[in-house]
Amino acid sequence: MGKLGDSLDQAVAKAFTRPAPKSAQVQMKYLVKQLKSTKAAADALGVSQRTVERYLTGKIKRPRKGLAARLTAEVRKRWQPQIRAKAKKVAATSGGLLIETRARFGYTAAAGTTDDGRMRHLTQAPPLCFSRSCKRAAGLRARHDCVPLSKA
Repeated sequence: MGKLGDSLDQAVAKAFTRPAPKSAQVQMKYLVKQLKSTKAAADALGVSQRTVERYLTGKIKRPRKGLAARLTAEVRKRWQPQIRAKAKKVAATSGGLLIETRARFGYTAAAGTTDDGRMRHLTQAPPLCFSRSCKRAAGLRARHDCVPLSKA
């Protein structure tokens, strides 16, 4: 998804009450239960339906690296959806949006001099009116009390 999306997923994951399943067999069982069929789980993971069935019976215990990563990602994407939605709603209503970035300030100078630009860490909490898209994503009505940016 990208660094921003991954960071948001990590923040939401802190709200989880139970850890996600770790073994391949339990992850596969959870995924089949969520997707309602072994065929749908196989399509989501890019493997055959028979491979999914082998994981469920325990004949295959350790997935390949690529499959292990896809399996973990699919399980995390669907893990505790109600708690995930509640955490997003709380963040959207409480102004819980925080932007953190790194930027280089200065200009290019000779190497080793003090005039060379430096990396700075910037953290900014934007006003609530800028998080309208977050509120929409959480299913809330956005307030329209912000002054729109000028088009000049």
